[in-house]
Amino acid sequence: MKPQDLAQMLLINLIWGFFFIAAKFSLAHFPPLMFTAIRFALLLAVLFPWLKIHRGQMKPVLATAMALGVLTFGFIFAGLALSDASVVAVASQLGVPFSVLLSALVFGEKAGARRWLGIAIAFAGVMIIVFDPSAFRFLTGMMLVMAGVFCGSSAAVFQRQIKDVGLFQLMAWVAALATPIMIVLSLVFEAGQVELLQSADWSVWAGCLYVAYASTLIGDVGYYALLRRYDVSLTAPLVLLTPVFAVGLSVLLLGDVLTTRMIAGAAVVLTGVLLVSLPDRTAARIADAQSGSPK
Repeated sequence: MKPQDLAQMLLINLIWGFFFIAAKFSLAHFPPLMFTAIRFALLLAVLFPWLKIHRGQMKPVLATAMALGVLTFGFIFAGLALSDASVVAVASQLGVPFSVLLSALVFGEKAGARRWLGIAIAFAGVMIIVFDPSAFRFLTGMMLVMAGVFCGSSAAVFQRQIKDVGLFQLMAWVAALATPIMIVLSLVFEAGQVELLQSADWSVWAGCLYVAYASTLIGDVGYYALLRRYDVSLTAPLVLLTPVFAVGLSVLLLGDVLTTRMIAGAAVVLTGVLLVSLPDRTAARIADAQSGSPK
């Protein structure tokens, strides 16, 4: 990889890592369903020109939009509201093992012994974190995040059935479907939306804008630009830098406290994910579908 492209990859990981920090900051003011609705409303405002009917493709497009927009981010932001950003950043890496499992179940793809070992190691790392006494207070949040990551992997499976639909076009449908649904869910299960909108200061809105635009329109687009020049097997392992940046930033900016057991668990998770992501054709297809999300 050329030095300038490697620098771009590092910047993308930093952008994605800060996603968790910005979201956590804004979630201190907005409840999660409302925050999710705001995020996708802001995204829809920019991507509306790309919203159009794709004949013969709408069923997988809408299935992807429902799984990714409503379920994935609904669960992840709810989990992030209850957990430290560092814990969520590590748990979100389970998307790759989940994608391998779903690809094996849905498409009958053979993962191979090394990838099954990687899956086992990744989930063992999560168990190390879960059974850390200091992390018990995050248990509900972690379960919600893992549910969201599983939904994101399901979205990747649906997305593989879509042909000739660009990234902006797909994200426009994700935002168009998620925005009204999350508004309704927020009105049903949360309260005080008008007051919260009126009392939000510039820093809260800055977090919303970052989550809506920087991670998606800059991070995702930059990553897919690199995918056009490099094999997925080269770029996918570098995505493991995202939780490293997220954990470091959460400690510096949010005051997250990491125990030795949590650090060890995170290292085990990332080792397992690396084993899953190492090159072969199946892994390349899985990483291609998964590595750019859920930001």
